[in-house]
Amino acid sequence: MSNTTKADLDVFRQAMACFASGVTAITTREAGLPSGLIATSVCSLSTDPATMLVCVNKTASAHDVILRTKKFVVNLLSADQVSVARRFASSRGADRFDSAQWEEGRTGLPTLIDAVVVFDCCLIAVHDGFTHSIMVGQVAEAAVNEGRATSCLLWHRRDFARSMLRAK
Repeated sequence: MSNTTKADLDVFRQAMACFASGVTAITTREAGLPSGLIATSVCSLSTDPATMLVCVNKTASAHDVILRTKKFVVNLLSADQVSVARRFASSRGADRFDSAQWEEGRTGLPTLIDAVVVFDCCLIAVHDGFTHSIMVGQVAEAAVNEGRATSCLLWHRRDFARSMLRAK
């Protein structure tokens, strides 16, 4: 049971909007159909073994697919991929995927061709996170797209923003 008031929640949401987070497309596939969602609660967990932590809303259509297939991909979007993020936000199921932008990764899941980085993961643990499941994936393969690594898409103050590498 929560003791948080509505005013506290409003302040919490406002404060969290100040955190800039990388925008990722989390993808999976079941029975030949791709599934996915946009997530900003994603981070590395460990380097030995290489693992990623992804927080997925329990109401997301891809949530149960990930639980059943035990596989997912973390695709970090580049700054010029706002259209991918908007497509994921406005479409459902396989309609989120434009076939020209995707290819099959090591675990057979859809990976975004022009993503900054891609982590192909096998689900190894799930923890309860209230409205979300905290999913831990062991990285089967990681790839960096050097041509796209100059700027990634961020979510900041409830809108899309660009990261910029520092000048040397």
